[in-house]
Amino acid sequence: MTNKAVENQKTKLEQILFGIEKVGNKIPDPMMLFVYLSIITIIASAVLAYFDWSAINPVTKKAVTVYNLASKDGLLKMLTSAIHNFVTMPALGMVLTCMLGVGVANESGLFLVGLRGMVERSKGSDLKIIVIFVIACVLSHITGGTGFVVMPPLGALIFTAMGRNPLAGLMCAYASVTGAFACNVVVTSMDVITVSFTEAAAKMVIPDITLSPAIGYYYSLATVIPVTIAAVLITTHVVEPRLGKYTGKGIADGGGGNRVISELDYKALKYALWSMVIFVGIVCAGIIPEHGILKDPATGSALTGKAPLMTSLAFLIALMFFIPGVVFGKVSGKFKDCRDVARAMGKAMADMGTYIAIIFVIAQFLKYFDWSNLGIIIAIKGAEILQNSGFPISIVVILFVLMCSFLNLFIGSASTKWAILSAVFVPMFMFLGYHPALPQMAYLIGDAVTNPICPTDAYFSMLLVLAQKYDPEAGIGTLLANMMPYAITYLIIMTAILMVWFFLGLPLGPGAPLHI
Repeated sequence: MTNKAVENQKTKLEQILFGIEKVGNKIPDPMMLFVYLSIITIIASAVLAYFDWSAINPVTKKAVTVYNLASKDGLLKMLTSAIHNFVTMPALGMVLTCMLGVGVANESGLFLVGLRGMVERSKGSDLKIIVIFVIACVLSHITGGTGFVVMPPLGALIFTAMGRNPLAGLMCAYASVTGAFACNVVVTSMDVITVSFTEAAAKMVIPDITLSPAIGYYYSLATVIPVTIAAVLITTHVVEPRLGKYTGKGIADGGGGNRVISELDYKALKYALWSMVIFVGIVCAGIIPEHGILKDPATGSALTGKAPLMTSLAFLIALMFFIPGVVFGKVSGKFKDCRDVARAMGKAMADMGTYIAIIFVIAQFLKYFDWSNLGIIIAIKGAEILQNSGFPISIVVILFVLMCSFLNLFIGSASTKWAILSAVFVPMFMFLGYHPALPQMAYLIGDAVTNPICPTDAYFSMLLVLAQKYDPEAGIGTLLANMMPYAITYLIIMTAILMVWFFLGLPLGPGAPLHI
């Protein structure tokens, strides 16, 4: 059959995704992409500064002007800050720290034995394993950004152990972690950070108002199951068929997929699991007591941004993998002494070499974009257009979700965007009689759904590096084409549920009725 005949047999969806992949793979590799974006940002800042492009910051009431990066001061700033930009990149330390622990657990054979055991004892129910894994991914942002780092490689491992395509596993994991930031069964640190800006903006209208971090909890809880179902169906019915059967040599177990699991391995696994339970128990001992050492002394909460639990979370996650990995390796005989552990850590860092190189360039671009003020001005201008549209409030909510999803492609920091947008939209909705929880929830939806297709996100580059370990030909287009169904579906589902909440007048969370 000719290629043209095969092409004609494709469904409309497959043709669209094939087109996205074909175009997307023409995008330069991540390093050069961010080099070009940096150059464009410098040129744009010079041109727009010449034309005095500006906006009024609704928070400070002061004009925000474009900073000319091509000026003498701008050039010196870029030259003298390059190293600082790199070493202070939040994603760099978090990713490398987590991968130290994950790398040791992987090299010891813990993942291979544990996942093979889970698969073999699941009575052949791949679907059950995928559902449980997706739920874990959706809920993983309880841990902050560590879910971005840990779950994709675990997804590849799980799918490899089931004899499925590891690329589908890592894509499913990334889409489920990044696209579900508006869903959870508990209040997260992101809720705490977000509501702080919401409350400050609400006080412009009602000076004595106080808001709980749980003002969107009912909605977040209600979306967990629909988003989980959607992720599972997209993975098994869209992404996996597109990727086809994996014929390469998996790297997750060093090519050891055919290794015979011995009784000693299962004994080592039991000891490793007990070490993890003990470690988690020690962490809980710092959280549960009223004056636990991992709680914020000022608020008594373990979920605030200043709580030791949250500030040390990446390191704790690394230890949660490192300790069982060392125990497993020692009992199973994989690790003879400390030198074997050190070699495992070194290999984990060697595997991240490409990512580290890319992060250097990404760090420069993000700082250039921040210094130029282009992102803030774009956010302010977009908010003004939406505010003055004159559409019914339900349409404004939907447009606001779409605007936030679009802005998320250019401005990665969720708190930065909400710091600006909340000052405009929270008072606007309050004057119309709606509780501040409504604009906050609309924002969180828009900020989440395009995370899977945001190529300027540092974690997206990490995903590409992981994908290329399984398929050297994988490019940005490969990821975008397979992530697009997740992003579109999440957008439709979460926006539709929000509209149901809106028209039924349901409270979005405790103490957060739809109307004031």
